[in-house]
Amino acid sequence: MNPPALPEPVFNVRNLGKTYGTGHAAVRALSGVDLDLRAGELVVLLGASGSGKSTLLNLLGGLDSPSEGELLYRGWDLGHANEDNLTRYRRDVVGFVFQFYNLIPSLTARENVGLITEIARNPMPPADALDLVGLTPRADHFPAQLSGGEQQRVAIARAIAKRPEVLLCDEPTGALDIKTGITVLEAVQRINRELGTLTVIITHNAVIADMADRVLTLYDGRIQNSRTNSTRRPVGELDW
Repeated sequence: MNPPALPEPVFNVRNLGKTYGTGHAAVRALSGVDLDLRAGELVVLLGASGSGKSTLLNLLGGLDSPSEGELLYRGWDLGHANEDNLTRYRRDVVGFVFQFYNLIPSLTARENVGLITEIARNPMPPADALDLVGLTPRADHFPAQLSGGEQQRVAIARAIAKRPEVLLCDEPTGALDIKTGITVLEAVQRINRELGTLTVIITHNAVIADMADRVLTLYDGRIQNSRTNSTRRPVGELDW
């Protein structure tokens, strides 16, 4: 019996590099990265500070442009796209979750999520997005009335309310304690499973690696190691 066919890649990355600055001040942040990322995958990027994780995430998200190499989103050349097209790409394709929540203090959880649905092509109702992250009872609370983990889950709900094809998470539990971080990662895992969203998580916490389909370890701007997990472990069962 032949193995099941893999989904088509969402991203094709070849010899990708990024350099900041010029001359003696130049800093090589990423170099020679080859990578395919597929629909529905959950990928964890591991590495110390300065290893290139955030640079790679920013390139995938259209927040920055490569200095060299090829970066294709479904065959479309992101590396040479103009700013108008990159803006549409960020709006329509990518959801971002950062370490800090960036919620608007004067708006409720529902209203914070609703902001993104006003500009998205095919958004889900804010109430549905909040339900996916387990926050229906807190929908009408303001950020100051929510814990750090709840605020991060609002930020995740805001990111996924536009039904992004790609969810990029940069240290989403970096400011949280272990128990709260587990709750946040369970929300990310649920979204990946139920919506089929390609999900990439940056972390320096190797424990998180076992929740992924694939784990990429970066060092000095290069992919040092790549491994595929035979099974994905539920977040609650990881060895915290």
